[in-house]
Amino acid sequence: MINGLLVVLLLGAGVAGYLVFFGSSGSAQTTAARTAQAANRDVSEVVTAAGTVQSSFSAEASFGTSGTVTEVDVKVGDVVAKGQQLAKLDSTAAQLQVDVAQNNLDTAYAKGTGTTALWLAYQQAELALRQAKDALAATTLTAPGDGTVTSVTGSVGQKVGTGATGGFVVVTDLKNLVVTANVSETDVSKLKNDQTATVTVNAMAATPIRAKVTQVALTPTTANNVVQYGVTLALSEPPAGLRPGQSAGVEVTVAQASNVLAVPAAAVQTVNGASSVQTIANGAETRQTVEIGVRGDQYVEIRSGLTAGQEVVLPPVTTSTGTNNRQQQQGRQIPGGTGGRNGGGFTGTGR
Repeated sequence: MINGLLVVLLLGAGVAGYLVFFGSSGSAQTTAARTAQAANRDVSEVVTAAGTVQSSFSAEASFGTSGTVTEVDVKVGDVVAKGQQLAKLDSTAAQLQVDVAQNNLDTAYAKGTGTTALWLAYQQAELALRQAKDALAATTLTAPGDGTVTSVTGSVGQKVGTGATGGFVVVTDLKNLVVTANVSETDVSKLKNDQTATVTVNAMAATPIRAKVTQVALTPTTANNVVQYGVTLALSEPPAGLRPGQSAGVEVTVAQASNVLAVPAAAVQTVNGASSVQTIANGAETRQTVEIGVRGDQYVEIRSGLTAGQEVVLPPVTTSTGTNNRQQQQGRQIPGGTGGRNGGGFTGTGR
């Protein structure tokens, strides 16, 4: 009887030990506290946004009058200069109107302008000639600016009208590219012209591009109750192959400090404008008020309240145990695991 009871107790203790050590289903968890040392480093605060590569200049060129196309002088890919001829309409009728108007003006001039009636006749003839010349000029399509022809929608023999939508030729500046992005209403107040930025084009992720802010919109756009403000950034040295329409990530540096005392951002708690950190020394924890400066995503500048080398407590990390305990028994590190408070602090680099 007694022996049987001992057997049951021993079995129960063994099962309990197994469940504690190995986990009943591989889902047991343990909480590991961490610390980091206050140390000098560079700290920067950045505003991030999604953006799109765009041309600094793109314009649709359309005829100013109706008629039949007699010439198309460019093709897609041609580089053109402002004012260069792109296409022409049949100008026979327009030229005839100029000739008639010029003859009428000559006649009015010959009659003199000594009376009010003669003066008015001369003025009307002069106005008619100016209008006829404008109509003739409208039969020639010219480039609205320097750039590359990116679209030609017409051809010789086509009839065009003044009410046609879209440009007959589109000219785009492919050399001076910019990035436009939308930032949240909480971040827009931090942005201003000439701030430095880094642009990473998704198609060229290995080649970050230096940029600077050139324009911040004064009025917002709202979509799905989200308020955002447009920002334009000029690219310092656009890489070869960059094209309008490509998507990019934008990081604008809005504040930075070099070689300043800092701690991981996770260690700082700010309540009602007052910031503090939890420090630990000789096993005892103390809450200390600190004055902060630049607040980055990973590190925060400490202007007062701490000295270099002090240990600050970071939020604990909960890790899964169970089958992982068996991995530890075999000499393998728990994936994502962290050391204890006396294990040497917080590693890695960041802003």
